[in-house]
Amino acid sequence: MMRVVIVGGGLAGARSCETLRARGFEGEIVLLAAEKHLPYDRPPLTKAALKGELNTQLRTDYDALSIDVRTATAATGLDTSARKVHTAGGPVEYDALIIATGAAPIRLPGTDRQLAVRTVDDSYALREKLVPGTKVVLVGASWIGAEVATAALAAGAEVTCIEFGPAPLGNALGEEVGKRFVDWWSEVDLRLGVGVREVTDTGVSLTTGEEIPADVVVAGVGVRPDVAWLEGSGLEIERGIVVDENLRTSDPHVFAVGDVAVRWSPRSSQPLLVEHWDDARTGPDSIAQTLTGGEPVAHDPVPYFWSDQFGHKLQYVGHHAATDTVVVRDGVDGKWAVAWIDEAGLLTAHLSIDTPKLMIGARAAIAACSRPDAAALRDITQPLS
Repeated sequence: MMRVVIVGGGLAGARSCETLRARGFEGEIVLLAAEKHLPYDRPPLTKAALKGELNTQLRTDYDALSIDVRTATAATGLDTSARKVHTAGGPVEYDALIIATGAAPIRLPGTDRQLAVRTVDDSYALREKLVPGTKVVLVGASWIGAEVATAALAAGAEVTCIEFGPAPLGNALGEEVGKRFVDWWSEVDLRLGVGVREVTDTGVSLTTGEEIPADVVVAGVGVRPDVAWLEGSGLEIERGIVVDENLRTSDPHVFAVGDVAVRWSPRSSQPLLVEHWDDARTGPDSIAQTLTGGEPVAHDPVPYFWSDQFGHKLQYVGHHAATDTVVVRDGVDGKWAVAWIDEAGLLTAHLSIDTPKLMIGARAAIAACSRPDAAALRDITQPLS
């Protein structure tokens, strides 16, 4: 009987179990999860869950699907020749392997007195500390930083944010777009263009020499694909695990999906590291199609993610390059959006602010490789395809 081993206790791992069974796979499925919890959804950790409004555990019925779930079982190494995943409890053999280990937060220099909201335990720990008067220092005016700031302010905390760049979300969206978000941070002591030297026992030390006291320090400076355990495995790794459009690695028996994978995009003609929930949700279906004997199907959806911050919903679709042209789409009643186009005039990405219908149209336009005219780009009321 064929055995598929899935490494990773997040959405991609759970969806891999579901899609394999849905496509008729009757072999053995083993799910290895590093945390003590069953797989859960990560985006709410800095949204509703941080406010105590949502249980993030996924509703997959592992017993009904006959899944051998092994929690608190981290992968420590991979022997592709012997087809074995190494764990502290011993090796786990596989016929096919799906790696869905996600990404690990980048930690700041200094003491361990810092939180990075990547796990459910992180979210619970931070939630307990968010009480009126708590001094919270966020490092990074990032997507995560904005969401944590929103929750902290709602809890009555005093929030300071240290951002090395010139604007919030500047690293993700560019300075021009990022500066439009500065007013949203009006209740936060936002320090732009300043770096953190280290986290100390009493707060953070800045590169300017200033010391900022903090009861809680939250690192929101990004993540890296969790690939350290794959050293010596022989898999091709470039930022993350390199896979083709079918999510197959350089080893034909090994697949990777979600935040850990750098996948080839036929539409974009480039490798993409898509660290978004939607990619982890949809990618496993392509792998299941291959493993159940179907014709391999390229996994190349238009990337999508959302963020709830300061009373607004941001929805981003596509993937833009630093060289793409930025077009701000202003509307009435303060509504606005942003489009990115490449040198050939192709719409590559779109950011919608409190306008879900725009996101739907933009995603379809990007998928269709549309070249919107200048009037449509600047007029938020005009369709993009």
